[in-house]
Amino acid sequence: MTDSPRLHLALLGDSIAFGTGTERVEDGLGPRLAVALRADGHDVALAVLAVPGAVSADLAAQVRRAVPGTDLAVVVVGANDLARMVAPERAATALGEAVRALRAAGADVVVVPAPDMSSLPLVPPALRPVVRAACAELQRRQEEVAESAGARVAAVAAHVSSTFDGDLSMFAADRYHPSSAGYAAIAAVLVPFVLDAARARRDGEVA
Repeated sequence: MTDSPRLHLALLGDSIAFGTGTERVEDGLGPRLAVALRADGHDVALAVLAVPGAVSADLAAQVRRAVPGTDLAVVVVGANDLARMVAPERAATALGEAVRALRAAGADVVVVPAPDMSSLPLVPPALRPVVRAACAELQRRQEEVAESAGARVAAVAAHVSSTFDGDLSMFAADRYHPSSAGYAAIAAVLVPFVLDAARARRDGEVA
């Protein structure tokens, strides 16, 4: 038990935030982040509001479900914008609007930009430079709008990509979504950003 105020954690975004590909629900990103936060002394209530297949424009509906009441929102989005060739500026604008709405409602926000999809086994080696460049462009725009809207940016794509590249155990059977092991790898690099945000919020409340 902890004397800390309850921290309402919400996961917004796409299938990665939802946990598609895991063998068990508890292996998903949200449950893993909640475990890390509880180990750090936070009393966590978790809500996974992400929707598989969501693009950035779909965040608006998820935000409406998240507010009011969310203390810390983790937004993982961009993969489907890339897959559906949504214009980077359009995707980034939708993300910025979502972050501003969450911040206006009093939530702290951690944004996880789009993954580097060039590491997917389904991507032919000859196309990987093109895919990598498209991902980098969206990531850059996402980082800019997220920071300007008041979010913390967890720029973990490069590290995750290097971990996943060539290791099929990181992928689910569809060779697209992460496996349970893949989610563990993503969570490992994301946890410090989420802990920093939660600690800063807790310290502010105590002060």
